[in-house]
Amino acid sequence: MIKKISIYSHRLVHCLMDPGAEKGIPGGLYLVKRDDDKKVVAEIMARCFVPSLITTTPWEEFHFVGHKIRITEAMDCYGAVVWPSALVLCYFLETNAKHYNMVDKNVIEIGAGTGLVSIVASLLGAHVTATDLPELLGNLQYNISRNTKMKCKHLPQVKELSWGVALDENFPRSSNNFDYILAADVVYAHPFLEELLITFDHLCKESTIILWAMKFRLEKENKFVDRFKELFDLEEISSFPSLNITLYKAMKKSRRSA
Repeated sequence: MIKKISIYSHRLVHCLMDPGAEKGIPGGLYLVKRDDDKKVVAEIMARCFVPSLITTTPWEEFHFVGHKIRITEAMDCYGAVVWPSALVLCYFLETNAKHYNMVDKNVIEIGAGTGLVSIVASLLGAHVTATDLPELLGNLQYNISRNTKMKCKHLPQVKELSWGVALDENFPRSSNNFDYILAADVVYAHPFLEELLITFDHLCKESTIILWAMKFRLEKENKFVDRFKELFDLEEISSFPSLNITLYKAMKKSRRSA
């Protein structure tokens, strides 16, 4: 028998509730009061079900958009684990579905990982393309298929996307008609930040909206944000101090303003 265990013993909670998590947050990000912040974090974590028994294949279950979403993870790979920023973005998409309507919209997620964000966007009615590195596509496809089949208005696609690589060939600008780009925790200590920026720029039209959840860890993240602002108009739409996560909305700068 698999029993539900306390969410407060879960590894995600240790990331979310770390008392030292506020260190390194740039000034001006405290949009959410501490008490409100804790309430939202508790609500987000209430969506997570963790099996109490150890299984050969790690998995977790999440409750979004009226569905139970079972996600298979791979603990030996950063890209195949559900990170807190993904939960924040899923929660935002669900609770702001009227303002950011996904129905029939063309959506691409970069760095989709386990596919949780793409699954939620699909359940909300979007045409979704979930992308990541080739070695992650098997698990990504598995999770998306098992959680969206016969449940979504549009069948999501899974596609390889290595940031900055063969963009014109695999994602020609003439066919990039994305209404939204979704990204969760794509900025961290990896050597491909410039390629990530190039990829954002390549996939965007002037009307494309980027929804990006970012966890601040090191000064490198702050520098990326500054670099990002050179190409995009960036708006902070929510901040969670206890998570050290900020949720951004961005749109491409017009050529004139750039």
